Amino acid sequence: MSTSTPGTPSLLRAINDRAALEVLLERGPLTRPEIGALTGLSKPTASQLLTRLRDAGLVVADGIREGGPGRTAELYRINAAAAHVAALEVRRAQIRACVADLTGTVTGRFELPTPGPSGGDAIARARTAVEGAMADAGLDRVDRVVIGVPGAVDPRTERLGYASHLPGWHIPDLLSRLRAGIGVPVAVENDVNLVAMAELAHGPATTPRDFVLLWVSAGIGLAIVLGGTLVRGATGGAGEVGYMPVASAPLIREPGRTNTGGLQAVAGAPAVIRLLREHGFRGGRADQIVRRARAAYEDGDERARAGLRELATRLATGLAAIVSVLDPELIVLAGDVPLAGGEPLRTLAERELHTMTIPHPPLRLSSVDGNPVLAGALHLALGETREELFSSTVR
Repeated sequence: MSTSTPGTPSLLRAINDRAALEVLLERGPLTRPEIGALTGLSKPTASQLLTRLRDAGLVVADGIREGGPGRTAELYRINAAAAHVAALEVRRAQIRACVADLTGTVTGRFELPTPGPSGGDAIARARTAVEGAMADAGLDRVDRVVIGVPGAVDPRTERLGYASHLPGWHIPDLLSRLRAGIGVPVAVENDVNLVAMAELAHGPATTPRDFVLLWVSAGIGLAIVLGGTLVRGATGGAGEVGYMPVASAPLIREPGRTNTGGLQAVAGAPAVIRLLREHGFRGGRADQIVRRARAAYEDGDERARAGLRELATRLATGLAAIVSVLDPELIVLAGDVPLAGGEPLRTLAERELHTMTIPHPPLRLSSVDGNPVLAGALHLALGETREELFSSTVR
């Protein structure tokens, strides 16, 4: 029996292959000399590497680049069809699904509407959503699925928690049954955690590897990223700050049953609607009302100033407890409410927070376009799939 050890030819080949694949993912089609220059490999080594990767089905030729009179160079790119992954966002009203190839390009989408109050068979619905996105992409299989849910799966029991509003998903052995029902590796991840993964992957280059992301929409949640790694907690419930007691909310007992107290009671969407109604802003969803208040604030309306200032104080009160425990380098604000409040709400919340804490981490609005839950799920699925593929080029 033999194993690869540091310095062996097989290990060095694997390292070189991985470096070339990462460069091709980042830069797109490249010539052999360009791959060699970017990875520091000699021309013979780069040629051998490309042969191995083509034989493994991970790299394909991509035409010719004209380099001047009498000079041409063959281009190589990642074989996008070498693997595909699916991402699902599960909500009470619907399941959104998409499929992406190995480069991360989305090739298919599908939406599955609500089946009614009972929620239906979660396994069958997840499989139907995946199959719908596959059909839209013209595929008959995917290699991995990541599902985002507004809750958390306890890794010890495989039961979904923190999601009493999601009927049909509270079944024993959820992960095992999803994997058996869909037929490929499946992960179920908290949706706010996935938003943080999207922020880490697609946000500004200044995003640190130690930050927290506060999601404020119909519900409230927190993602904790330390060293670029999600902190999920022993039961998967790290960051469920909607249940966190705050001084301005009534103290509740058995929060998992009532689901009406804590930070959620003062800063979730229903509370935001009530707050801004008291200041004269009515009608529509919370984000629509916040957007109108923001426009009035920018026009100098005193009612809007008072309403947004109170909302900022409520958010800052919750964030102060988080900062006191975690001392994050950065706080990202995401979800319908902060994005609707924009820069005025961000500024007010940051100012309020810095009066309550010794550390003064900056607050920044999320900059991820599109659906951040699906973007984060694709990022997670692609990362694991690429790891498997890129680690298997040399045996």
